[in-house]
Amino acid sequence: METAKNVGIWIRVSTEFQVDAESPQHHEERAKHYALSKGWNIIEVYRLDAVSGKSVMEHPETKRMLADLRGKRITGLIFSKLARVARNTKELLEFSEIFRREGGDLISLSESIDTSTPAGRLFYTMIAAMAAWEREEIAERVAASVPIRADLGKPLGGQASFGYRWEGKDFVIDEEEAPIRKLVYELFLKFKRRKTTANELNKKGYRTRNGSQFSDTTITRLLRDPTAKGQRRANYTKSLGEGKHWMYKDEKDWIVKECPAIVSPELWDECNRILDEQERTRRKPGRQSVYLLAGFVHCSCGKKMYVFHQAPVYTCKSCKNRIAVEDIDEIYHSQLQAFLLTDSDLETYLMESNTLLQEKKRLLALVQGEVSGLRRQMKEFIDMRVNRELSPERFQEYYAPVEVQLKQLEHQVPELEAEIDFLKIQYLSSDTVLEEARNLYDQWQSLPDDEKRNIIETITESVIIGKDEVSINFSYLPVPPSPNPGNSPRNLRDS
Repeated sequence: METAKNVGIWIRVSTEFQVDAESPQHHEERAKHYALSKGWNIIEVYRLDAVSGKSVMEHPETKRMLADLRGKRITGLIFSKLARVARNTKELLEFSEIFRREGGDLISLSESIDTSTPAGRLFYTMIAAMAAWEREEIAERVAASVPIRADLGKPLGGQASFGYRWEGKDFVIDEEEAPIRKLVYELFLKFKRRKTTANELNKKGYRTRNGSQFSDTTITRLLRDPTAKGQRRANYTKSLGEGKHWMYKDEKDWIVKECPAIVSPELWDECNRILDEQERTRRKPGRQSVYLLAGFVHCSCGKKMYVFHQAPVYTCKSCKNRIAVEDIDEIYHSQLQAFLLTDSDLETYLMESNTLLQEKKRLLALVQGEVSGLRRQMKEFIDMRVNRELSPERFQEYYAPVEVQLKQLEHQVPELEAEIDFLKIQYLSSDTVLEEARNLYDQWQSLPDDEKRNIIETITESVIIGKDEVSINFSYLPVPPSPNPGNSPRNLRDS
């Protein structure tokens, strides 16, 4: 049985006035009812009363919430609207990235975003795209200036290669490091081993610029750098992102400028020829192919099926049931069409969903109208009592029942709002999945394997291989709207 999701509720209003006017208690009740409709456990309520949204990341309640998220005490956060999380776009992106990295969900009731649903997960994609666009805009502006600065021989930031230094705008030999840089080539030519070269340097008491011992990785980098033979490269690498590796750019984009040499071209070329030869002889085999349905394919006997050795065939070790990877991939592709509801089914579903949603909205409007009417009536009774038009006994007789009814109706408002939130999110989630799935069949073959795998993980429950049939259970299809819905797998057979 699936464990109920543990969530927190986020309550933030900017000023003391808003604390009264927007009623944090109302937002809390609405969030609680939504969690109840989803069958979730409310673990904690995080309150940031009268706190500006300009910057909330350093607030104690924010830190407490993130600690609970990282400690898996909560796996989701419910809030009334995105602006209540943070008005600072940078912090909103930061929140989204933290939740994505920790596997947590963000649930915004006003914007109908629930990242625990398929459609809601598109929110992460949207936020990530915004962040990527912002980074790319900055990167493009910086990158556009790099070749020009490099061609002019200007510094591009970062340190000069070991053995050199920047003297103002001039790239010159560092008299203290240059002899060590030259010794690197001489020792490698003698021993023809990078690790031995590093050990020899360390034994002689030489250290890198930051005081560390030399390693085989450092030796490789220094040997490969053509600066030592008088050719300084610029604009030849690019980063793959913060904390990630870098890669070489196309050689046509490189800028190569002459500089003072530390070793002869012949010595540099010979050392690099040796490196090339060593890399060729110990080159590792390429990465094995990844199978799209790996982990989802089961035998009808109940055991998982795996691709053993190099044969592209899923095999059950128990009963020796087999199916070719190519065959099951083709069957899965064809069944994507059957995954969709027919146009008439979809039209009926959307019509029923919209009807129920509108009924709840009308009921909410009716209740809100009744609440306003009762408040006016209570005010009239109070005015009559102040003007001595009603005795204390008669006032209590008239006022008390209205007060009781008002409290009952006021309690209904956040409950109805939560039901509407639930129906809107369910409706949007189902509609998005159906609309996106309509294009899958035609686009499937052109999608990269990682995108195919992401789709498979989102919509697939299992693939059962029998002796004469294949059964594909898709994990998400819309069901008739209900305050307490469940996702029922849909079974498709290929006989």
